[in-house]
Order: sequence, then C-alpha cells, then structure tokens
Amino acid sequence: MLDPSSSEEESDGIVEEESKEVMAPQAGSRISPSRTSESSGGLQPGSRGSSARPSSPSPSAVSEHEKEEVEKLHREEEERKKKLQLYVFVMRCIAYPFNAKQPTDMARRQQKITKQQLQTVKDRFESFLKGDTQIVADEAFINAVQSYYEVFLKSDRVAKMVQMGGFSALDCREVFKRHIEKRVRSLPEIDGLSKETVLSSWMAKFDTIYRGDEDPRKAQQRMTASAASELILSKDQLYEMFQQILGIKKFEHQLLYQACQLDNLDEQAAQIRRELDGRLQMADQIARAGKFPKFVSKEMEAMYIEELKSSVNQLMANLESVPVSKGGEFKLQKLKKGHNTSIIDMGQEDENQLSKSDVVLSFTLEVVIMEVQGLKSLAPNRIVYCTMEVEGGEKLQTDQAEASKPTWGTQGDFTTTHPLPGVKVKLFTESTGVLALEDKELGRVVLHPTPNSPKAAELHKMTLTKACPDHDLKIKLAVRMDKPQNMKHCGYLWAFGKNVWKRWKKRFFVLVQVSQYTFAMCSYREKKAEPQELLQLDGYTVDYTDPQPGLDGGRAFFNAVKGGEGDTVIFASDDEQDRILWVQAMYRATGQSHKPVPPTQVQKLNSKGGASAQMDAPISQFYADRAQKHGMDEFISANPCSFDHAQLFEMVQHLTLEHRINDSFASLGWFSPGQVFVLDEYCARNGVRGCHRHLCYLGDLLGRSDTGAMIDPTLLHYSFAFCASHVHGNRPDGLGTVAVEEKERFEEIKERLRVLLENQIVNFRYCFPFGRPEGALKATLSLLERVLMKDIVTPVPPEEVKGVIRKCLEQAAEINYQRIKEYATAEENAGQVATPAKKLEDTIRLAELVIEVLQQNEDHHAEAFAWWTDLMVEHAEHFLSLYAVDMDAALEIQSPESWDSFPLFQLLNDFLRLDYHLCNGKFHKHLQDLYAPLVVRYVDLMETSIAQSIHRGFEREGWEPVKSLTSNLPNVNLPNVNLQIPKVPNLPAALPVSGLSVNLPQMPSFSTPSWMAAIYDSDNGSGTSEDLFWKLDALQTFIRDLHWPEEEFAKHLDNRIKTMSSDMIENCVKRTRMAFESKLTKSSRSTDFRIPLSICTMFNVMVDAKDQSAKLCAMEMGSEKQKHSEIDERIESSVKEMISLLVAKFVAILESVLAKISRYDEGTLFSSFLSFTVKAASKYVDVPKPGMDVADGYVTFVRHSQDILRDKVNEEVYIERLFDQWYTGTMDLLGRWLTERMDQQLHVYQLKILIRIVKKKYRDFRLQGVLDSTLNSKMYETVRTRLTVEEASASVREGGMQGISMKDSDEEDEEDD
Repeated sequence: MLDPSSSEEESDGIVEEESKEVMAPQAGSRISPSRTSESSGGLQPGSRGSSARPSSPSPSAVSEHEKEEVEKLHREEEERKKKLQLYVFVMRCIAYPFNAKQPTDMARRQQKITKQQLQTVKDRFESFLKGDTQIVADEAFINAVQSYYEVFLKSDRVAKMVQMGGFSALDCREVFKRHIEKRVRSLPEIDGLSKETVLSSWMAKFDTIYRGDEDPRKAQQRMTASAASELILSKDQLYEMFQQILGIKKFEHQLLYQACQLDNLDEQAAQIRRELDGRLQMADQIARAGKFPKFVSKEMEAMYIEELKSSVNQLMANLESVPVSKGGEFKLQKLKKGHNTSIIDMGQEDENQLSKSDVVLSFTLEVVIMEVQGLKSLAPNRIVYCTMEVEGGEKLQTDQAEASKPTWGTQGDFTTTHPLPGVKVKLFTESTGVLALEDKELGRVVLHPTPNSPKAAELHKMTLTKACPDHDLKIKLAVRMDKPQNMKHCGYLWAFGKNVWKRWKKRFFVLVQVSQYTFAMCSYREKKAEPQELLQLDGYTVDYTDPQPGLDGGRAFFNAVKGGEGDTVIFASDDEQDRILWVQAMYRATGQSHKPVPPTQVQKLNSKGGASAQMDAPISQFYADRAQKHGMDEFISANPCSFDHAQLFEMVQHLTLEHRINDSFASLGWFSPGQVFVLDEYCARNGVRGCHRHLCYLGDLLGRSDTGAMIDPTLLHYSFAFCASHVHGNRPDGLGTVAVEEKERFEEIKERLRVLLENQIVNFRYCFPFGRPEGALKATLSLLERVLMKDIVTPVPPEEVKGVIRKCLEQAAEINYQRIKEYATAEENAGQVATPAKKLEDTIRLAELVIEVLQQNEDHHAEAFAWWTDLMVEHAEHFLSLYAVDMDAALEIQSPESWDSFPLFQLLNDFLRLDYHLCNGKFHKHLQDLYAPLVVRYVDLMETSIAQSIHRGFEREGWEPVKSLTSNLPNVNLPNVNLQIPKVPNLPAALPVSGLSVNLPQMPSFSTPSWMAAIYDSDNGSGTSEDLFWKLDALQTFIRDLHWPEEEFAKHLDNRIKTMSSDMIENCVKRTRMAFESKLTKSSRSTDFRIPLSICTMFNVMVDAKDQSAKLCAMEMGSEKQKHSEIDERIESSVKEMISLLVAKFVAILESVLAKISRYDEGTLFSSFLSFTVKAASKYVDVPKPGMDVADGYVTFVRHSQDILRDKVNEEVYIERLFDQWYTGTMDLLGRWLTERMDQQLHVYQLKILIRIVKKKYRDFRLQGVLDSTLNSKMYETVRTRLTVEEASASVREGGMQGISMKDSDEEDEEDD
C-alpha cells in the first residue's frame, strides 16, 4: 500500500488543521487564513468610513456579499464532508466484500468515438476516395465507400450520435457491413470467387481505411487494455476510480486507508459484525418507537421489522460463509441459505458451546541450523552433524561436516498442533571405535518457540554431555513458527476469572477464530494440542482497566465482561503495547459497539499529545492519531447505522453514472463491472432497498436522456420492470413492504418514461440513426408496451399500444418530411428564380430524398417494427402524402406542352412498384391518376407527330443512304435530369393541342442518347425510315420503362403502341413501294442503266421494316396476334412486287439489246445490205465487229448491277431471290426470242452476241451463288443447244467464228479477266 507518511502530505494536513482552527468561529465553514484576513481587512475600512460617512451603504453590501460567500463555502464544506464519509463506506465495501462480486457476463462496451475522431475517420475515407492512399480497390468497392461516406459519415444524425456519446467504431463497421451486403449479393456470380470472399475482402479494406497510418499493434494493445478495464478491476483500481468519482484527494485516501486498517481483514470483518449488530439494534428501536416509514398499508409495519432482521440475518449468513482463512481476493465460497443459523442467533448459547477439539490449531515450523561455535576438543577432521525434531514428530538430520568447520545452513520443515511445541536440536560426532554402535552426542538445545518469537537466527548455549569436554558450546539456529489464519493473536498473559482460570497465573493464550461469529480465548500448556481451558467470547465486552489490587504480576490490565451475567475475566500483560494489541484483537472478535480507548490516548487527548505516550502505541494507533489530526477521525469512527444510506447511495450512484457517462466507453448508461460490484455491495451491506436503488437509477438515466445522452432502453426496461414488480407486490428482492414514497416516485418516473419513449419513437430516425445502437428501437417499443400496462399481470390491449405507436409514427412522418424538406431547401441556390423547370428539378431532388428515407427505414428500422408492419406502411403513406402536396403544386405550374416531369414518375414508380406494401397504395394510385392522362396525351401527340413526319419525310425523301443513326440525324436535346433512367423524347413546343391534322410542324429527328447503343447494324437505310424506326422504338422504350403498375392500363398502352407501330410501318412500306415503282419507271431502258443507290436504300428500308415489325408489332393478346403476321405479309408482298418490277426492268433492257440484233434477222433488207457493206469494206480496212459492243455493254450492265445489289442491299435472301428471277426471266426471254426464229438461220453477228451474253450471264450468275438447278434450267439447255447448232452451221458457212464459241476456253477466261 502507499506510504502515507511523506512530508508533503504532512504539510497539507497541517494547513488543513490550521484552516479548521480559523474556521471555528465561522460555524464550521471552511475558510482559508488568507481569505479570513481579506475579509477582516475589507471590513475595517468600512468601519472607519462609517464614522466619516454614516449614510454609506457599502458596509452592509460587503457584509451581505461576505455572508453569501460564507454560505457557499459552508455548503461546499458540507458536501466535501458528505463525500468523505461516503468514501469511507465505499472503501470498506471494496476492502472486504462478502455479498457481491464483479460480474463477468456483462456485455463488453466499445470505445466511444469523439468528434475529433469522427473527423479523422472522415478525412481518411476522403483521402481514399481522392486516391491518396495505396489501397487497391475495384470500382464496385469505391462506389460502396463513396455511398457510405456521403450517406453515413457525413450525416448530421451520425454527428448527433457522437455528441450523445453512443457511437463506437463497431457501429461504423456494422453499418458499412450491412451497407455492402446488398451490393455484394446483387453482383453477378464469378467462377472461383464466392461472395463471402468478396465480403471479407471488402471488410479488410474498410478496416485498413478506417485505421489509416496507425500501427495496428498499438491499436490492439490499447483495445486489450481497455477491454481489461471493462472486466475485472483490482482493489487499488477500484479505490482510484471512486476517488475520481467522489473527488477525494490522494492524501485523504491514504489517511483513511491506514486509519481504517483496510488491509487488516480481521478488522474489516469485525467492523461488519459491529455494523450488523447495530442494524439489529436499530430495528428494535424502530419497533419500540414506532417510527416507521409511511407504507401503503398499516399491516406492512410489522413486516418491515421482519424484513430488516431477515436482511441482517442473510448478511450474517453471507459473512459466516466466508472462510476464516480468506485472503485478499474477491473469491467467495458459494453461499448456503440458512447456513449455521445457530451461530447467528446470539441467544442460543447452549447450542453454540465449543469443545476443546473445536479449537485445535495447525502450525508449520521451519528450523534452520546455521553453525556450531566453540567446538575445540575434537580433531579437525572428525565428522559432526546435527539432528532436529519437534516433539511428537519425525527426526531430521543435517549433512556431515568436519569439526574444523561445523556450518550447515540446513532447513527442516515440521508441522504440529502444539501452540507451545518443543524443538530439540542435538549435535553428534561419528564414533571411531570398532565396537561402537551409535555416534556420540556432544550436546543439545531444547526450544519452545511461539508465533511471536524472533524469526532471525540466534546463538543458543547447548547443554553438554559427558562426552564433550568443551565448556562454551553454542549453536546458531533460527526457528520460525507461522501464524495460522484462524489464530488472531497469541502471547503470555496473567488471567483470573470466576468460571475459568480461577487462579491468578501467567499462561500462554491464543485468540482463535472458529467461524466469522465465533471466537475463543484459549490457554495452552507446552506440548499440548488441546487448550487447557477456553472462554467463548460471545456476548463479552473488552475494555481497558486499572491495575487490580491484590493481584501480583502483570503491569497493563484489561478485562472482558459479559453483559447481563456480570461474568468478568481480568487479564494483564507485561507491557502497554502488548495490552493494546490484545484489546484490539478481542475488540474485533467480540463485535461490541463500544470502542476501547487506551489510557495513553486519553491522556494524549487531554494534554494535546505527548511523545512518550505515543511511543508505546502500535502503528495502527499512530495512523489513527494522524487521521484525527487531519480531521478524518469523525468519518472513521462514525456509526454507519446512524446515516440515511438511501440518500447517500442516491448520491454515489448519481456521481458514478456521471463518471461513467463521461468516460471513454460508449456505455449507454450501463455501469462497468467494477462499479456494479461496489454498488451491489453497498446496497447489501447498508440495507438500501432495491426499489429505491432502481428508482434513483431511472431518475438519473431519464435526466441524462433529457440532456442528450444516449441511454440503452434495455437498461431502462430492466430497472422499470424491477420497480413495477415491487410496487405491485411481487417481491423481486424478497421485500413485501411498499413505501408510499416509492409508489409516488414510481408513478412520476413512469410518466416521465412514457413521455421519453414516445418522443424517441417520434424521432426514431434521429434517436436511433441507421438502426444504432443495435436493437435499441425494438427494445424501446417493448418498453413502451410495458409502461402502458396498468399492472404487471394484465397485458395492455393491443389496440391501445397500436394507437399510441400510430400517433407517434404520424408525428414522425411530419418531422422526417419537414427535416428533409429543410435539407433540400438548404442545398438550393437562394439566388435562383423559382421557375417551373427549377421547381420540377427541386421536386425530383426531394423525391430522391424521400425514397432514400423510406429505404433507410426499411433497411435499418423495419425489423424493430416487425410486429407493427401495417403501422410502418401507414407511416410511409402519410410521409408520401406530405410529399404529394409539394409534388402536385410543382406539377400544376408546368407547361402542358412539357414532358419533363416523366422522370419524376419513373423515379417514384420504380421505387413504389418494387415495394410489396406501397405498390398500388394510396400515394401510388394518386401518382397513376396524375400521370395517366399525361401519358395518353403524350402517346396521342407522338402518334400524330410521327404520322405527319412520315408524310412530309417521304415527300422530300431523296433516298440517300445514311451511314449511321447518330452521325447524320439532327440532334434534339433531351431533358437534362441527373437520373440514371432513359430520357423522354421532346415534342415541339409549338405543337397545338387540338387541330392536330392541320399545320403540324415537322417532327424533329432524335439523336441517340449516350445511354443507348446503336439500334441497327444497317448503314443504308433512308433518313425518314431510320427516323421513324428510332421514334417508334424510343416511344416503346419509354412506355416500357414507365413500368405502369396497373395491369389493364399497361396492356392498353402496349397494344396501342404496337398497333400504331404496325400502321406506321405499313404506311412506310407502301410509300417505299410507290417510290420504288416511280423510280424504275423514270429510269433508262438501255444498257446504260445503272442501279441507283436509292433502289438499294428502298430494299434496305423493307429489310429494316421487317426486322422492326418483329420487335415493335409483336402482340400476345388473342386475335391481335394477327397484326404482326399481317404487316409481315404486307412487307413480303411489297418485296415480291419490288423484285418483280426490278426483274421486269432487267428483262426490258435485254429486250432492247435483242431488238438491236433483230435487224440482222435472215431475209431482211437491212441484213443483206449490212452484210454486203461489211464484206466490201473489210477488203480495205479493219471493220469492227458490230455485235461485240452491244454484248460487252450488256455484260457490263449485268455485272455492275449485280455488284451494286450485292454490296448495298443488306438482305441476302432478297438478293438471291432477285438473282434467281433475273436469270430465269432473261433466259426465258432469250428462249422465246430464239424460238421465234426457229425456221431462220441466225446471222453470224447475232450468234456471236448471243453466245457472249449467254456464256457471260451463266458464268456471272453462277459466281453470284445462283444454284445449279436454276442455272441449268430446261430453257437454258434449249438456248445452249440452239446456239451450239447455229455455231456449227456458221463455222461451215463462214469458215469460222473468229474465236467465239459456246465451248469454254482458257483464252476466254483471260479475256474476261
């Protein structure tokens, strides 16, 4: 223990003593000398001035101020004294607990986060988001941290929770864990990577961010130290804690500790026995005087006395169950109810009588033989050794040593039951004679040690034998005899009594503790285990007395007197200090209320002290005198039974709670295990009623809640249930009496608690932000139900509880909406004008906040309201109805031609339709009723606008192919709303509501938004068709993304859009078909004709129309399935017509070629003339072959047309069908032409042209993929056979075909190349 005797502390004490002397005339007020001199000095000028100016009011003002100052100091001094007295009681509870122990099953409290620590955590997460850390993370984790940082860490509710002292690092971690669980669960599965692994990885990264650059080992050490302080505290730690709680100075603690002898367990046990005896006497006094507390019924007064005595008896049983050999730890044996009740009842002495065998003691002796001196007669090399024994026990021997150096240092351990044992030590030497059977004994010493004997080694003169000629033989040895735990004191006393020790004689006495309540004074003889005589000290009172005449022997007298019987035993010791020790030991044993005062101390008090008297007193008396000098004696010697411990306990519990709330743990009002232990022990030891304890606790907790501290509702529930059970007579602590004060205070606390709980439910988002502390809101609801009960048996009707919670949640909806509205307003720029667009933007932002609040309620608070789900739905509907007022007001001022409000519907509807309880609820239906006419009108206008745009677009259509949708169409800006949803296409602002068919402005083309990928792979569609398909697809996407919740209206919209799409596509197909026919009609019929790109574009429009009809016109409703098939048939028939028209064009061009070579028909004038002219001219010049230009021109036309069609038309099926019909049609034409000239012989030029055309056509169409079955048709075979025959005839007639033949040749292939 700390040494209280430093000079500094002595000086402090002297100053205090001087202060007390100065304070004496001030009615006990504590005023320092300097303050006193100032006061007196201040008053003297006033008195002098009063003679000069008698009307001056300053003396009275000064005296009034001085009076207030004195009163203030007096109150402070009284408070200090009260705390010192309270600390004395607390110290005794800590020093010797016998009722309570420190609980080990309490939930461990986490370190709270302060405002500075929260800012540090924010900075660390902000650094991570800025990329200033070395932590590697993917985009998903960064997004999760970003959301956590914005929503949680920056929340004002978290800052409020930190201010309330209920926010810990565990709360930060748990909220993040819950925050990411949904995100991780929604991620797609990855082979070989489980989502649990992702969660663990993310949590590890979170811990790294949260910890920052702090060394994890230091953090772990700090956490370990804090956890240890939350578990079991040592006595010194408890003393230090309550010094801080009660404001006790260190030197005051040291004085009190030493003076109270807190390290002396016997003294503490005796103090408890005295306190319990005093409480029994107090109960008797209350019963005799009839001064009972006011109870709810008169019959409880008798019960109250019984309860007082029963509680004291229980404490006696607890004390009795503590082992006598108890050490200084807090380990208690398990209490046994009714244990040794005969010992508790002091009146039943016959049952308590001890026998001599009950007080048998057990001692341990240590005998250490050091050396022998004076051994001169033996030769130096002779062997000597010693033996040692305790009479009645075994014999031990030392090692052998030479006579020249007889030293050993050997220790022998013995046990004995003799309080005065005989210890024999003998010295031997080995015999040198041949016939010697035993070694020679040289000397011996016999000792009779006691526990009070010196422990150090001493020289003892040995008794010599005849074999030892040495005369001065001494042995140095130490005998240490321990003091058993149940031996409280021992020594030699003179004694004389009436029934025992009837002769005045000096005897060896031992004060033996048999149990916590049974002590005996026993006298022993040497070598005896049982006492010769014993005196049981039950009922005796010990005190100092003067020397008795006629008794010779003994110097300092004291006696033990038994009350009522007058039995007196006189004792005397040989010195004063021994007498004081004996009286103190017996004072503790008797449990008497009177404290003996040594005559030396009385003399000291009378003479203001004296050094000679103090020297004879033991050290405990020194500390008592020192404490008295510093003014502590009144606190130490105060009778605990004379204090109002209910009031004192209320004070210590209040101060302890204040200390607990302000420490570094997020305690939520829960005491630490050490604090619970001390408070439990105080209540049990001083009889504080359990109901009073919990009522005070509830009052303090409610006061703390009112000032903004976070209190665990489970703690409130526990204390309230205890008080309710007690007030309604259920005896939770075994007490059946109920005081009127307790009942009245309970009703007051109950009403305060009800108001607090209702307020917390109204502000549940702010009292329990993000569901923290975990389970607190659920416990609050449970406690409210308990508070509403009229008694502890009859449950409150469910409808009543429901009504209270419904009312609270209605207020909560209004508060929550008002706060987010204020938050949203604070975010706005005050300088901006409140235009309709700005108003709509603010409404959308407010909708986002509304959805966020509802989602947080579902995520963090829905579990607490699991029993009242319908009330939470009503709360959400009421919350949304408040928003509906602002939403309706914002929508009313929007322009009827504006469609910017659709994102608001999509935002709200996407949330509501996925909520099981809110889907098609009151607000959801209101939203649908609000937007249904708007959607219908929008679709009507879009339909008319698209129809007009098709009409005007095709009128101006140049059928130029567009390369891509985004690079060629003009841009139309979409609503700039920061939402991750598709935007609504805008209609022209000047679009009239009525008269839609007249003067409708052209529908602008739309650009593809960045969120939409390219719709088509085509790059050859027309501008009008691409525009049409984009608009129809955008309109359908918009309607689909509305996710209209009402099924019938959703089907109606879907069918209408698809019907409209079908009609629009059909109109597009018709217009394209008409334009195609018109284009071909106007084109050339010669081989100079080249297929324009517009023709290919028209084909591609048909291809796109077919693809889009499958997507835009497919229905799933009964007979309307035909709509898709009808438009397909229309497209297919149009494509057939277009192919037929194009083939007809190709056939017409071939007809023009055949018409040219028909002039060479046999028998015509032109043929004869042409043949003559050519032959004549060929003699002089090289005349070109007239037919080859025609053939080459046609072949070039065919090949060019094939290449364009193959390259520009996107549908292979259409190309193959076209080529098949083209080949077949032209081959049929050639066959017919040759059949018409069946009887005529072909002109050689005709033959050459036809051979070239047929061979090239066959080869080209085969290269284009026309099937052999089509190529080698019957008509082809006919044409080929005819041309082969004509070729043979011409070869005979003309002498050759100049290299032109129906047979294939390599030269011809090279020519083609």
